[in-house]
Amino acid sequence: MELQPLREIIAAAQSGSAEAYDVLMDRYGRRLYGYFFRATGNHHDAEDLLGELMLRLVRRLESYDDRGRFEPWLFRIAANMVRDRIRRVKTRPRMASLSVEEDGGLSLGDKLAGDGPRVDANALAAELSEDLQRALNRLDDATRQMILLRHFGEMSFKEIANVFNAPLGTVLARVHRGLKSLREIMGSSDNG
Repeated sequence: MELQPLREIIAAAQSGSAEAYDVLMDRYGRRLYGYFFRATGNHHDAEDLLGELMLRLVRRLESYDDRGRFEPWLFRIAANMVRDRIRRVKTRPRMASLSVEEDGGLSLGDKLAGDGPRVDANALAAELSEDLQRALNRLDDATRQMILLRHFGEMSFKEIANVFNAPLGTVLARVHRGLKSLREIMGSSDNG
């Protein structure tokens, strides 16, 4: 089934084929996970969102009208899920984690220990990832979503325009300005 055209796979999934759903997730799962991870900054949330998306796909695919626009349709659902998740998180107070599993493998004692600087590649990569996440969070929601769909969802600008029902030029301009802002934010955090 892997080599079948997307239309046939969608039709099979609409008929209830579990194998067809597996093929769809094989095709889009990595990109969706990357988009969800970068949007939330958290592996657990990305996995939750991917699982939730799969459930929504099962419920909504039957009503999908195939006009060759499956990917924008799928990523529009993903973008809406991220927006909903961000709204829910903003309305709840954030709790500090004391457990090792939830906080990058460090216990509270490890974080508070002052045995001098210990820099390793994983710590540096985690810090850069956190810096990028903070910078992304400073952008307006639509611009952030467009950048994430472009770079982590691996979508074309035209596909992103379809997801947002926006003119292609608007998407190009927002992504360009957003990336410029990210560079400025990241540059100022290096200097500050």
